[in-house]
Amino acid sequence: MSTFLQLQVDTLAQAIPSVDTTNNPLTNEVSVLEFIFKGGIFLIPIAILLFYTLYLVFERYLYISKAAKIDNHLMNDVRNHLNNANIDMAVNAAERSGSSQGNILKEGVLTIGRHINEIESNMDRAANIEIGYMEKHLGQLGLIAGIAPTLGFIGTISGVIKIFYSISVTEDISIGNISGGLYEKMISSGAGLIVGIIAYSAYHLFNGRIDAFSLAIQKQVLEFINIIQRPNGNKAK
Repeated sequence: MSTFLQLQVDTLAQAIPSVDTTNNPLTNEVSVLEFIFKGGIFLIPIAILLFYTLYLVFERYLYISKAAKIDNHLMNDVRNHLNNANIDMAVNAAERSGSSQGNILKEGVLTIGRHINEIESNMDRAANIEIGYMEKHLGQLGLIAGIAPTLGFIGTISGVIKIFYSISVTEDISIGNISGGLYEKMISSGAGLIVGIIAYSAYHLFNGRIDAFSLAIQKQVLEFINIIQRPNGNKAK
């Protein structure tokens, strides 16, 4: 009797399939680098664009933060020196600031004695030059914002073409084959979108900062013109 029962247990054990935990796809872990490298060759130019974008963002941030700084104390110093008829001290105060505001005010101080319209025109030209320096390379950020997502999309499309070509040759239309290839190729689209978002955001943030500087410097120019027209106007009550 015991032999019969043992035989039944062995038969049931053979009939029930064992769970192979070693091949369970849920336990397979893929590192970040391995996951990224599955995106294909189009990730190479996208990665280059990413590093170049980060360089431009860092470089422009440092330059614009310094150049676009508006120091209200500088205008007060220039006003005091001009009220005391000390043009050389006003020029030195503008030069020491090391900002675009200082360069524009210096241009105004150096042209004192000419017609008001000429002084204002020279200061406006100086402001346009300083703004041009701030906008340097921003066009490249705008270009990257359009190119990077396009490269990612092309990488995905090329991968999809290869998948369907493989299906037409092997006639293997399994879900695993299709989905595995698709998720790998869509990595390039995701990477391109990330780079594009970084470049697009930086482009508009920097332009916003430059627009704010442009408005502020126009107020400074107007105030400077009022100072030289009415040197002691700030003391009037």
